[in-house]
Amino acid sequence: MRLRRTRGGPVADRRVVWQAASLLLAYPDEAFSRRLSVVDAALDTLPAPARDPLRQCVNRLAAVDPLDAAVRYVDTFDWRRRRTLFLTYYTAGDTRGRGVALLEFAQAYLAAGVTPPAGELPDHLAVVLEFAATVDEDAGHRLLAAHRTSIDLLHDGLRKMDSPYAAVVDAVAATLPPPTEQDLLRARRVAMQGPPAEAVGLDPYPTPGPMPARAPGPIPLELTPNPRVLTGKGMS
Repeated sequence: MRLRRTRGGPVADRRVVWQAASLLLAYPDEAFSRRLSVVDAALDTLPAPARDPLRQCVNRLAAVDPLDAAVRYVDTFDWRRRRTLFLTYYTAGDTRGRGVALLEFAQAYLAAGVTPPAGELPDHLAVVLEFAATVDEDAGHRLLAAHRTSIDLLHDGLRKMDSPYAAVVDAVAATLPPPTEQDLLRARRVAMQGPPAEAVGLDPYPTPGPMPARAPGPIPLELTPNPRVLTGKGMS
């Protein structure tokens, strides 16, 4: 059985991929080893093409001391090196236009009856993956597919530094439709020119540091008063 890129992969499989990827892309805190064990056990439900890249990351991270893993994480996901987990940064940069892009994420979460965790921007890849895996699979898939260029650029940056996280982003990309010619052209342009820069005299939209540490399990998307879709169970 293979994940079919042209159709985004079987729904059940890709939701496991998204939840596993969300946990692997979390900051290596005191629950780091436990998260790796949770993900490793869940991967047994996946076919080899989806399972193997994620297990490769689990094995590489498991061989690293947790303190060292935290240092490497901060160094890896550095927006100044174009390896940020904030998806809108690649295509909107630190510009006011990024606020509009971020609003699209927030509106999708609110329509599903949840809000992103406090202190985190809604376009953080781990947040989007958690939303897609446990709240609204269709809306989450649309957000991920709409930001395919950012995901591909992140993967390219991670691959060039031989990061274990490259395999995670590659597994996520395999759940999405193949990139279009427009996606490829846009990725080449951003790779050559970098993210857009704000015009002189305008205040850019801030890009924060790495994702805060959290306990194992789903990112705590918060239910709004009248949720349309309730959060499902995560992998914890």
